[in-house]
Amino acid sequence: MGVMQTRLSDIDTRLGTIDARLGGIEIEVAYLRQLHEESMYDYASSSEVFVKPQKSRAYFKRFQVKYRRRREGKTDYRARIRLINQDKNKYNTPKYRFVVRFTNKDIIAQIISASIAGDMVLATAYSHELPRFGLEVGLTNYAAAYCTGLLLARRVLKTLEMDDEYEGNVEATGEDFSIEPTESRRPFRALLDVGLLRTTTGNRIFGALKGALDGGIDIPHSDKRFAGFKKDEKQLDADVHRKYILTLAEDEPEKLQTHFSEYIKKGVEADGMEELYKKVHVAIRADPTIKKVEKEPRKDHKRFNLKKLTYEERKAKLIERLNALNSAAGADEDEDDDE
Repeated sequence: MGVMQTRLSDIDTRLGTIDARLGGIEIEVAYLRQLHEESMYDYASSSEVFVKPQKSRAYFKRFQVKYRRRREGKTDYRARIRLINQDKNKYNTPKYRFVVRFTNKDIIAQIISASIAGDMVLATAYSHELPRFGLEVGLTNYAAAYCTGLLLARRVLKTLEMDDEYEGNVEATGEDFSIEPTESRRPFRALLDVGLLRTTTGNRIFGALKGALDGGIDIPHSDKRFAGFKKDEKQLDADVHRKYILTLAEDEPEKLQTHFSEYIKKGVEADGMEELYKKVHVAIRADPTIKKVEKEPRKDHKRFNLKKLTYEERKAKLIERLNALNSAAGADEDEDDDE
């Protein structure tokens, strides 16, 4: 009996301590709820919201602004630094780039070399020059890109007096072509600069590349991105590439009406398209030099703003006005005397 009583008393004491602990926990829970409600009230009533700083002060102190053309999204400096980097044992030898850019209405092809003072342009060709050679429509397609690249290549070689030595591929067959060095001078070499363009198969930029290659410029390249390259067979279909170069229409009359409507307006038919581009290629090779456009003389416009007078002119004008006022006042006095 004594043992049982001691055990029961121990159980009572333990239950008492548990009740005390539970009471303390309830008090703490009530206190925390009160604090939470007060903090929510302060958060809702206050105008300022606490924002955790994402970047420290040291981040902004060490922040370096990127190049302007990188901020504008115009230049890929990772690609540019690899295109312009020149071996130091070549000293001041320029490293040329074959730069092609497209706008909505024009194609721009340039031969550029980098220097400390900035990029130096050796030669330029535009697709809006092609009407001089007989191509008046379709100035932004694959065939026009080929003609622009051909024009630039022949123009550069003409400037460097290498056009007779390196004629390139005279007939556009669509097959891959690379210029071979002669015994005297090595061919003019340039690297393709695509800028931010995606180098997809059949892109127009490779039409300009093909034109420059056929024109006689040495450009390191592969035929994998030319129009007509078959990935499964791992070879270039020259006939398909030739169709792109000469813009040969398909046998579908509906496509002909929609895709070549401007050609039809100019009187160029599907059968005569190949001959048209061949004539353009011959004309480009005959005279690739740039022609200055004769502009109309500037018109003399009327100026309606008053000319600023000198001190002597202002003084003479004041004296003239005073004399006019004095003469008018004298005439009024004479009339009063007559009355």
